[in-house]
Amino acid sequence: MHNSSLYNRLLRLDTYFFNFLRISIFIVMAWIGGLKAFQYEADGIVPFVANSPLMSFFYKNAGNKVMNEDQRKVLEYTLYKNPEGKVVEKNIDWHKENGTYWFSYGLGTMIIIIGSLVLLGIWFPKIGAIGGILTFLMSLVTLSFLITTPEVYVPNLGGDYPTPQYGFPYLSGAGRLVLKDIIMMAAGLVLFSDSVKKTVKPFTDRI
Repeated sequence: MHNSSLYNRLLRLDTYFFNFLRISIFIVMAWIGGLKAFQYEADGIVPFVANSPLMSFFYKNAGNKVMNEDQRKVLEYTLYKNPEGKVVEKNIDWHKENGTYWFSYGLGTMIIIIGSLVLLGIWFPKIGAIGGILTFLMSLVTLSFLITTPEVYVPNLGGDYPTPQYGFPYLSGAGRLVLKDIIMMAAGLVLFSDSVKKTVKPFTDRI
């Protein structure tokens, strides 16, 4: 009898775990979405957006190719990168003209909205189901960067010795960050399923 009672209590914990997952997703999305309003974060997503066939049209200069110092043809954005913690005026001017910041504001707003829908799933399962499926779709787009963005893999920059590991499957810092979205994708599906069950249950109980 005691074991049965403990088992039932453990079963009921799943509600708290699902809600903790919703809160966790909201924190991540609200934080990251909010940072999209700042210059360094907006600059940082340019390689992902500029190389994505799903998103590059948001940028004015996404497909422009120019000659670099080594007389190699490269995408224009690669010449106007601002390292995190450093602000170069000519780079900022280029990003303003490119539409970098307006796009980032819109993307950040969308991410915060999705996170809020997921959080509201604690009280409103139908809204939570929408948030869950949108989380899945957003993560799917993010994971596509592993195919479209060269910067997600370690480059062959040479040096005193040949670069031993570069290209696929050697993920760069950006690539390792993108890969983690597979967890967010799975979480979105799990929460979608949980929200749908809560939505359907009142109707099945009447039958």
